[in-house]
Amino acid sequence: MECRVEKSALSGSVRCPPSKSYTHRAIFLASLAGNSTVHNALYSADTQATVSACAKLGAAASQDERTVTVGNPISPAGSTSIDAGNSGTTMRIAAGIAGLFPVDTSITGDESLCKRPMQILLDALEQMGARCASVDGHPPVSVRGAISGGDVVIPGNVSSQFVSSLLMCAPLAKNGMGITIRGEMVSRPYLDATISAMEKFGCAVDTVEPYKRYEVSPGAYSGCVFDVPSDASSLALLLSAAVLAGDIEIACDLGDLPQGDAAFVGMLESMGARVKVGDTMRVISPERLSGGTFDLGDTPDLLPPLAILALKASAPIRITNVGHARIKETDRLAIIASELAKTGITIHESDDGLVLEPAESHTGAALDSHNDHRLFMAFCIAGMYVGNCTVTDPESASVSYPGFISEMTRLGADIA
Repeated sequence: MECRVEKSALSGSVRCPPSKSYTHRAIFLASLAGNSTVHNALYSADTQATVSACAKLGAAASQDERTVTVGNPISPAGSTSIDAGNSGTTMRIAAGIAGLFPVDTSITGDESLCKRPMQILLDALEQMGARCASVDGHPPVSVRGAISGGDVVIPGNVSSQFVSSLLMCAPLAKNGMGITIRGEMVSRPYLDATISAMEKFGCAVDTVEPYKRYEVSPGAYSGCVFDVPSDASSLALLLSAAVLAGDIEIACDLGDLPQGDAAFVGMLESMGARVKVGDTMRVISPERLSGGTFDLGDTPDLLPPLAILALKASAPIRITNVGHARIKETDRLAIIASELAKTGITIHESDDGLVLEPAESHTGAALDSHNDHRLFMAFCIAGMYVGNCTVTDPESASVSYPGFISEMTRLGADIA
């Protein structure tokens, strides 16, 4: 499927959806604790995969619109199979949890998910006594515990989700866990998010050295009521839409929990935009943005909304240190380089980044999102600026922002 996107002038107000990252974490932690409620949960394909995974692992978990309720906690009665869909977070955290129990758990997903690496996490679980199998380090995977915990060493240069999975399991391992991270830790704010969410459920993490060494004592999670904040990753897309396609007000409550993607506001301001923050957020954009150099090592999900701003820049946008975006749902660096170039932007691709040089004029194009939700939404916003574009895979938005097309249309987007 594809949709046609014409030049559009947006106006009105929109509410930023709830955080996908915190919804995942809260559902898993609520299911480990039992007797918990998650309010303002994102209802999307990815988070439904997490609710389903927790239920398969024995939790009494259900979702009614924006509320997830958990009664009895995870306690698998026997072997089970989990379909994580397109959700890497679901797959990786569920694999860690499966390692806590002496039963066989198999985990698979869609075609995209089965290309994503898992060996680093499986190796870490095996260090602690689990038995694991995979297809050349990729899904489908199988895990059988029970892990004893103790000291484990894991590389940090591929995905923070591996470390988050271990941290969330650590209190329930017999010996707790001491996690040493080898090399540079990518996507560091997601570890901060995991630790903050764990604290809400009553388990503390001893940060011996940030992003290098963590220690967690054996214990138990406590049931609680968790309120999910707005999603800073989706906020970045909405702010890009405000820059490229019109004057919109964005209702957003990021709360007091850390989200690295909130850094996008500062990036916009460094390029000459003004972001007014109050009960709602508004962007006052100059006629042309000034460009700049941006290290996305901690915030790879900002790659799509940042890259499309090259359409309105007067100088190059240089994006660095984001090679790990190649093993997201797709190779986002390669796809952005090939697809946005169709609009007239000159793009230089390196192993870990892009340089996007602005064009004097732009051309409508057929943009292939490769069924990647964040690329689909970013390419739609680009189409609102360029006009005469088609974008493939509109159904992919259901992964993180199911209401994206309807909300953009309500604001004035010409999407059909």
